[in-house]
Amino acid sequence: MKYLVLSDIHANLEALEATLAAATGYDGTLVLGDLVGYGADPNAVVDRVRGLQVAAMIRGNHDKVAAGVEGVEGFNQIAREAVEWTTTVLTAENSAWLAALPKGPVVIDETIEICHGTPFDEDMYVFDDLDALRAIRSARRPVCLFGHTHVPAVFRLSGETQAIGAPSGNAVIELIGPPRGSRFSFDVEQDARYLVNCGAVGQPRDGDPRAAYGIVDTDARTVTTMRIDYDIATAQTKIIRAGLPDILARRLAVGR
Repeated sequence: MKYLVLSDIHANLEALEATLAAATGYDGTLVLGDLVGYGADPNAVVDRVRGLQVAAMIRGNHDKVAAGVEGVEGFNQIAREAVEWTTTVLTAENSAWLAALPKGPVVIDETIEICHGTPFDEDMYVFDDLDALRAIRSARRPVCLFGHTHVPAVFRLSGETQAIGAPSGNAVIELIGPPRGSRFSFDVEQDARYLVNCGAVGQPRDGDPRAAYGIVDTDARTVTTMRIDYDIATAQTKIIRAGLPDILARRLAVGR
C-alpha cells in the first residue's frame, strides 16, 4: 500500500489543494489531525477532506477545541482567538463531524501507526530525542507517524533487541532527517523503528513556508517527505479579511 500523509492543515485551503494536486499514485490517505484552527477556511477544508479516500483519520487538539470537545485553557492567546473564531463559523454538521473524530493512536497495518502528538499522549509535543525515544517505545508498530509540532523530523531507533515497548541498554536514537529541501526519502530498515513527522500542510514552522506532506510505501518500505509551493498570498488575504490576528497571515510567508 502507498499512503498520502496529511497533518496540520489548519484551515489552509490553498495549501491543501496544492498538496492534493501534487501528490499522485497513492492508494489511500492518512490524516493526522488539526484540520482547523489558524486559517480562514475551516468548512472548506473539512468538506474537502471528507471527500477524500481516507484510510484512517484522527483528531488534533485544535479539532477538539473547535468542536467543543475540550476547552481553550491550554491555548495561547493567538491560538485561542483563532479557535474561538473557528467555532463561530463552523457549520453544525462539520462541528459534529470533527467532534466524532477518533483519538489517536491508531494502528494502520503491520508497519504503520498514526498519532497526533505521541502514542502515549495525543497532545504531547516531541521536542528532542528523549521525547522521541519515549514515543517510539510506546508505539506498537515499526513506523509511527505523528504531527503536532509542524516541523518535519525523522527519528530512528536501532539496537533494540527486545520486544516493542521494552527498553534495551544497546538502543541508539538518532535524528536522521529530513534535511531542508523539496524531497527527502529513506528506507525503513527491518531492525529499526521510526518516529516520523512529515511536516504541516497548512502551517509549517521550520522556516520553509511551502506545504509539507508525506508518502509512505509499505511494499517498498520507503517514506518520502515532500514540499510544494502554494498560493500563500491568497491564504493571507483570507485571514486578514476574516478578522483573524495579523500574525497568522504574516507567519505563513516565513514558515514560522
